[in-house]
Order: sequence, then C-alpha cells, then structure tokens
Amino acid sequence: MKREKSLEMIESGSKIDWDLIIIGGGATGLGVALDGVSRGFKVLVLEQADFAKGTSSRSTKLVHGGVRYLAQGNIDLVREALRERGLLQKNAPHLVQNEIFVIPNYSWWDKFFYSVGLKVYDLLSGKLSLGKSKGISKSEAVSRIPTIKQDGLKGGVIYHDGQFDDSRLSVNVAQTVMEHGGAALNYCEVTGLVKDNGKVSGVKAKDRETGKDYTIKGKSVINATGVFVDDILKMDKPEHKKIVKPSQGVHLVFDKSFLPGTDAIMIPKTSDGRVLFAVPWHDKVVVGTTDTPLDEHSLEPTALEEEIEFILETADRYMTKSPTRGDVKSVYAGLRPLAAPQEGSTKTKEISRSHKVMVSDTGLITITGGKWTTFRKMGEDTVDKAISAGALPNKKSTSEQMAVHGAMEPENIDFSNPHYFFGADEEKIQALIDEDPSLGEALHPDYSYRKADVVWAARHEMARSIEDFLARRVRVLFLDARAAIDMAREVAELMEKELNKNADWKKKEISTFVELANRYLLERYEPSSNSN
Repeated sequence: MKREKSLEMIESGSKIDWDLIIIGGGATGLGVALDGVSRGFKVLVLEQADFAKGTSSRSTKLVHGGVRYLAQGNIDLVREALRERGLLQKNAPHLVQNEIFVIPNYSWWDKFFYSVGLKVYDLLSGKLSLGKSKGISKSEAVSRIPTIKQDGLKGGVIYHDGQFDDSRLSVNVAQTVMEHGGAALNYCEVTGLVKDNGKVSGVKAKDRETGKDYTIKGKSVINATGVFVDDILKMDKPEHKKIVKPSQGVHLVFDKSFLPGTDAIMIPKTSDGRVLFAVPWHDKVVVGTTDTPLDEHSLEPTALEEEIEFILETADRYMTKSPTRGDVKSVYAGLRPLAAPQEGSTKTKEISRSHKVMVSDTGLITITGGKWTTFRKMGEDTVDKAISAGALPNKKSTSEQMAVHGAMEPENIDFSNPHYFFGADEEKIQALIDEDPSLGEALHPDYSYRKADVVWAARHEMARSIEDFLARRVRVLFLDARAAIDMAREVAELMEKELNKNADWKKKEISTFVELANRYLLERYEPSSNSN
C-alpha cells in the first residue's frame, strides 16, 4: 500500500472513472470501500488525517453483539452485530480473538437474570457462535478473575465475544481495497463538493503533504466522516441542520497485574447506567467506557477529569487491586457519532447504535451511526443505497467472503506472539530483518516492537509520521504513552530515511509527537537524555 500509487491514480484524472468517492477513512468509509471493490466498482477513499485517526482507533477493542443493546430490547441490532462478528473473525482471523467475559454477580437474582439473557445472546449468534454462556460458581469466578472483590460475590456468568485491534484492521482493510483495484489516500482533505446541474458529481480535495489541489469526478459521493458528517452536509447545503451529536467515550489503560488472567470483565450496570469493560489487550488492560455528550468534535479529543474519576471509582468498586492515577499507562478519548437527540434529550446511552443511510436531493449519500462490529454491513447497505438511487449499476456484494489483508489459517495464528497482528505480513518483516539484522533490534527495552516494523509501516502501510506508527501501526501510544515518547527519536530517524525527509522534519516530528503523547498522560513526561 503505497501513497504514491493512489496519487498516481488521482493524477490520471479522466483515465479513471470513479464509481464511488468515499469521504472518510475510518471504519465506516473503509467498510463502504471494501464492499465497493467486492462488487468490482472503482473506489477512492479520501481521509483528511491518517486512517482511523479519529473514533475508529479509540474503541473498547470489542467485536461484539452488544449485551447492553439486548437489555434495551434491540434484538435486530444484536442479531446483525453477532452475525458480523462471526464473519469478521473468519475474514480477519489474525486480528479477532475469541474472548471470555465474566459478569460478576453479587445477588442470586442477577445470576439468574444474566444467565437467561445470555442464552438469548447465544441463540441469536446461531452458527457463528464463539462459544456458549454459562453460570459459574464463586470459586471459578475468583480463579478466572483473581483481582475481583469477593465480599458478597455469589458467582458469575461467562459469555463469549470478540476482541480485536481496531486501527490494525483499518490499515489491513485499506490494503485490501488497494489490492482489489481501489485507491485509498490519507492526508488528503475534501475541501468542497463538485456539482453538475444541482447534483453532486465529485469532490475538491487538497493533498495536505504537497498542498496540491485536485478536482475528482465520480458517479456517487459517500459522506462517511463519523462525527464530521455535518461538515460535509454543510458543504452540500449551507442551511443544513445538525444530525449528529458527539458523545465521548474514555478509556484508561493499566498494567496486566490489574487483570492477570486472560478473561475480561463486564460490569453490566454502573452508576451512570452504562456497562464498564476491563479487557486484556496487547498485554495490558483497557478499562472503559464513559458516555459524555459534547457540543464540539475534534480529531484529538481530551478526557475530562470527571470521566477519569468515574472509571477509577467504578473499577475500585469491583477490584481488590485499586487502580490509581499513578497506575494509568495511557488515557484515550473517542467520539461516537450519535443521532442528535430530539427535544433536548441528552441520554445518549439510550440512542440506538443502528446505522442510517440517507440520500440528499443532490445525490450525496451520508451514512451515520453504527459501530466497528457492523462496519462491513454498513458498507454493504451504503453501496446498495447508491445502486437504488440510480448512481451505480446493480452488482452483487461479495464482501461477506472477502478475506482481509494479512489473513492466515486460524491454526497458524499464535496470539501469544507479540507480533501476531501482522498476520501473513510477519514473514515479510522477518525477511527485512534477514537482509539487515540491525532491523531486528527492539525500539524499547520493555517492548518487542522492532526497527523493521517502522520500515515496513513506512514502505507498505502508508505511515507518514511518528504518530501514524506509534499510535496506529503499532499501538504503543495507546498502551504506554511514556514508552511511546521514549521511542520517538529512534522512530523519527528510521522514518526520516524511509520517507526521504531531513533533519528539520525529524526535529519537528519529535517535538510534535511529544506534545501529543502527553495528552495521553495524567502527568507530563519528558524523554530522558539517554532515551532512544
């Protein structure tokens, strides 16, 4: 996946007749692109920042039906999500793991209630089930979650769901799109819509690296920009009223000692009515999430003090090892694109996560809502809408059977290998190390990420900055922001060479990244003079 290749395809202008121009390179836009190429359409994805820079890299790392939506009675959403969960595990087995979740029960009624409810969950997953739920004794609950508080504990219920790496999936889907003849371009911002006879017929875009402007024509333009959909709709109609109200979800990341086993915890009812998860992920524990309505959206949202305290207090209520502010390795915030509440309501947790596809009278197609688990189905529905609107010929979707770049036979995947998420590409990275053994050196004494990973990301995964690599090609910024800061100089030196940059670029990159990474910490951290 080379940026130059996509730029060449855009430069060729009239030689390529784009069927779909997709604005947004997160889960939603990439889902549309994947489905588009599965039907043989010519697809172009334009992303203003890096793939999955926004909400799509900041999830709870779950591929799930949504136990909470089942409790709300949203059976159709749960059934659809469970089916997509199964398909995603088949199509990206190197990124989706079967995770056991424990619901600790402190009353016999809860144990009965969740046992029955999760049998429905099992039933809805059908042939794509990851395993059956069951009630467990207090002793088994403690053996599975050694750090769970035992006072009043009656036992628990276990169920199966998926755990995944969100931004790695984004990169692999973008690679898949390009391998099937599409184009995907990061750091290319859509600045306007092109119209012919009142109908949207393309976009105006600016390459943020070169400053070059492009006018690109296409049969159907898709607005898949998440919390930014209203910005694109305003380009279409300046009088447009907002349809999305962002809701912020915050996660804290801790050392594995807070959840030493392999199982996850799901707390079904917190003080604000949401569920709380503690999920093992890349040898750390992700704890979240919150649900805070916001009026503004941004690419780099910041956790609010009350959100951090809420997670710490809730975790303390259930864990014998109480997490403190000093234990936080990283804190990250993401924005959910929820439908704007009606009549002043702010209860975002009650708004359905179902997606909606809309067509304006100018032909612009907008998709809102949804979640990572259903990204492929969201894409299929959006392309179906473009077909029914008359913009594209009727071709059958085959994305259900489309393997994602990096997919391997499940028996060849070892999730205990810290490099498992590279999937089939790990062999190629090893070949780089065989060519130049120095590339096998670790970037940090506490982590297994190698110099070769940086080279690979710059050459084949369209990483353009330190942040692209440390935040989204590997996940260090989200796992341990201090370690990410310590790695920054080494990463910059490798990328400077790979991207043919200069010393000024390197100096600015390091400075920019250190400032950014400190937003993921509760106390400021400066790299030591002897760090990489």
